[in-house]
Amino acid sequence: MAFDIEMIKAHYAALPGKVAAAREKLGHPLTLAEKILYAHLHDESPLQPYNRGKDYVFFAPDRVAMQDATAQMALLQFMMAGRDNVAVPSTVHCDHLIQAKVGADKDLAIANDVNSEVYDFLSSVSDKYGIGFWKPGAGIIHQIVLENYAFPGGMMIGTDSHTPNGAGLGMIAIGVGGADAVDVMAGMPWELKMPKLIGVKLTGKMSGWTSAKDVILKVAGILTVKGGTGAIVEYFGEGAKNISCTGKGTIGNMGAEIGATTSTFGYDDAMERYLRETDRSDVADAANEIREHLTGDPECYENPEKYFDRVIEIDLSTLEPHINGPYTPDLAWPISKFAQAVKDNDYPPVLEVGLIGSCTNSSYEDLDRAASLARQATAKGLKTKAEFTVTPGSEQIRYTVERDGLLEDFEKMGAVVLANACGPCIGQWARHTDDPKRRNSIITSFNRNFSKRNDGNPQTHAFVASPEIVTAMAVAGSMTFNPLTDSLENEHGEMVKFDPPAGVELPPKGFDVGDAGFQAPAEDGSGIKITVSPESNRLQLLEPFKPIQQSQMQDMRVLIKAKGKCTTDHISMAGPWLKYRGHLENISQNCYIGAINAFNGETNNILNVETGEYGPVPDTAIYYRDNGIGTVIFGEENLGEGSSREHAAMEPRFIGVNAVIVKSFARIHETNLKKQGMLALTFVNPADYDKVRQDDKVSIPDFKDMAPGKNLTVVLHHSDGTTEKFEVAHTYNKAQIDWVRAGSALNKIREELS
Repeated sequence: MAFDIEMIKAHYAALPGKVAAAREKLGHPLTLAEKILYAHLHDESPLQPYNRGKDYVFFAPDRVAMQDATAQMALLQFMMAGRDNVAVPSTVHCDHLIQAKVGADKDLAIANDVNSEVYDFLSSVSDKYGIGFWKPGAGIIHQIVLENYAFPGGMMIGTDSHTPNGAGLGMIAIGVGGADAVDVMAGMPWELKMPKLIGVKLTGKMSGWTSAKDVILKVAGILTVKGGTGAIVEYFGEGAKNISCTGKGTIGNMGAEIGATTSTFGYDDAMERYLRETDRSDVADAANEIREHLTGDPECYENPEKYFDRVIEIDLSTLEPHINGPYTPDLAWPISKFAQAVKDNDYPPVLEVGLIGSCTNSSYEDLDRAASLARQATAKGLKTKAEFTVTPGSEQIRYTVERDGLLEDFEKMGAVVLANACGPCIGQWARHTDDPKRRNSIITSFNRNFSKRNDGNPQTHAFVASPEIVTAMAVAGSMTFNPLTDSLENEHGEMVKFDPPAGVELPPKGFDVGDAGFQAPAEDGSGIKITVSPESNRLQLLEPFKPIQQSQMQDMRVLIKAKGKCTTDHISMAGPWLKYRGHLENISQNCYIGAINAFNGETNNILNVETGEYGPVPDTAIYYRDNGIGTVIFGEENLGEGSSREHAAMEPRFIGVNAVIVKSFARIHETNLKKQGMLALTFVNPADYDKVRQDDKVSIPDFKDMAPGKNLTVVLHHSDGTTEKFEVAHTYNKAQIDWVRAGSALNKIREELS
């Protein structure tokens, strides 16, 4: 029986009536995204037409999922909310804190030792508040959710940007910050701007080397890292039905790389097959009874231009495998053009490491297709020239592929099997290298390839492709090798060529697992005491943020003017900093240390105008804060793209930043700043960014009069005695302004629950 089956059945019982009411109120056929959104309206948002991209709407998600790095701060905040239990089904997944170094068993044992304090904290808090706990080694959050919790037509939020992996089972699954999770776990309405809708019509059927990963790599090239911002991407058409459930999950997962709110697919036979194979026939049976309501209305797919804000069409029959990168996931190269791109752009031509797995591509189908190439390599006398690693997505996947001999196939070709965790994808990788600063190339089946993300080396050129392409290229050890057309010389001096990969959608013998790694919460957690040592350097109880006053908006200093791409990896790095995710004071020492200072082109070296000295960003900010001087951060386009980590908002707040002013924000980061009671503002005229000098004093004189839809004024007091002023816009509604006045959204929740 599925987890929370009664909740799912109750949702399905009400869904047809809710869809019919929404269709009548809106006066037109509904896309799947509209059906799910309008069926999950919170009582505080009445059923009425909402303007896409404009109106803020309250929703009532069905569940919450948190990974261990973000769960620490989310649960520290939830503990301050004043509730005895979570209001919706919630889970914690220990997948981020396991460093990949030598192999699964040893790496997991080390993680259990060095992270024991954090794991014990998460386990006990979960026990106390009725939260399901998935132990270290159980698997990556998104794979676990797909295998156990996702269901067609549902809505969930998760404290990780790749939560949209739930699209594989037709959910609207949205990545959020921990403060959003606290809202939902506390039984409060969850707020989101009504998303725009992008329709992607898929025709044809994939074959040969092409896989589901190539669909999203192609879409990323079309839409870029900003093109999906504020939108739900809905895939439809016969081509969509020809993609497996886990393949759909891959596409939804990496939709985070185009800035999309989430992605989704209509319920179909592939989803039904997956539900039944993962012991959820009860969900499949219930979904089949209301099947027509778990996909878009036919009229929407027959005339998509009428119902979507943008439509893209892709023919899967002619889609080429793609390789995207380096340094950004939207630089898309069809494989037929990639070798020339390597030469033209002087990318390092030797492939040093190939890595497959991760939350994006670690399904049975993914590993089976890659293993077919591993078997070919062994049979054809090929030895792997690049280092090669395999990361299973869950213990169920690992156990099943080991049973079926796939892990042995990989090990025969020289692969190292890593723990069921995020590992190298998020910088948790003790890479074996003779020079950690050398120019080099790696290729992964992960989702993200920002500078320094995987191994901390800015000279690592990371590329993203399907597991099949990664496996074949790792054997070649060359970035200019095209496995579709090129041959390799084997150990006998013969020229041999790979046949296209082959694999099955689901394990022929079914899934199996010894210990899945799940720990159910206590029936009654009221007697459980949560203790955090004041001496701990890993965990720290939170103090409520104090509201920002008008007086603090006068004569602020420019903390940093960030130049160019500034992701959450630049604002709050992962890797070795993950160990401080539950300790706000300690992790704030990484705040903006990866951002490029526009005034000198350097990272983590800014001017303290008061002392005249240059120093690290956090140290300078704390100096200003402790001397009663507020600070402002300026930035360019899509600031905060990437991971959902709310630390990128909590850290600036903690070190005294009052406002972040940019040309544009990534969705989650803007929301996270709002939740922490700060100002997230955008230049009305982007050219005003150029007016900011490093020794300016900055004032926002009309902060006290802040109101929805009303621009604010920024005044720059230059050191030469001149002043300049310009307008900045914001997207705060009344409730969000109330968060600012209260000091944070959590402060407001606590007021309302007390």
